Amino acid sequence: MAQPSQSMMQDASTPIMEELSFFHDHTLMIIILISSMVLYIIALMLTTKLTHTNVTDAQEVEIIWTILPAIILIAIALPSLRILYVMDEVYDPSMTMKALGHQWYWSYEYTDFEKLCFDSYMTPTSDLLPGEFRLLEVDNRVVLPTELPIRVLVTSEDVLHSWAVPSLGLKTDAIPGRLNQITLLATRPGLYYGQCSEICGANHSFMPIVLELVPYYHFQTWTVTLL
Repeated sequence: MAQPSQSMMQDASTPIMEELSFFHDHTLMIIILISSMVLYIIALMLTTKLTHTNVTDAQEVEIIWTILPAIILIAIALPSLRILYVMDEVYDPSMTMKALGHQWYWSYEYTDFEKLCFDSYMTPTSDLLPGEFRLLEVDNRVVLPTELPIRVLVTSEDVLHSWAVPSLGLKTDAIPGRLNQITLLATRPGLYYGQCSEICGANHSFMPIVLELVPYYHFQTWTVTLL
């Protein structure tokens, strides 16, 4: 959960989100170095009256400022492509959960369990309990086990939606007639909040997502109580 005045990303709770955080820091350092160098050169040109003609017209300098950006782009592209392939891969999931977007709420189906499905609506402000978050709480939370690879199928029944949980590194579009899939492998239990990240209509901001990740034993107890 994000904190007030937080400027960085939420704490990572999946291996994918950890990789995304590392890539963010890697790219940010490159941007800081480039910005510092450019600002230094601009300040130097504004404060120095003498200009060396052999420097401004030198072939060596032109070669450097042509090759150096290419090297920087490669240093950014290779880790980015690696993370994209890792995010797209689904490794032998232990269970499958399906999320369906509606105007404007989510429906969930546990395909490995018979008749285990429910709708998830935002909790009205008047019904919130002390300590609950406005516009983020739902009446039915998605309960999933930790430390197990879970395949999440995402689709929509009306318009475009987007199923996103930032701290888990999950975000995929819910498209009518198309079935997208992502992998969830949580490393620690807790409550994880997300929202629809697509401008899907008038009540777009009232489609929260709440995942309650628990140890497998508690997940079994929860499924028995519902079934």
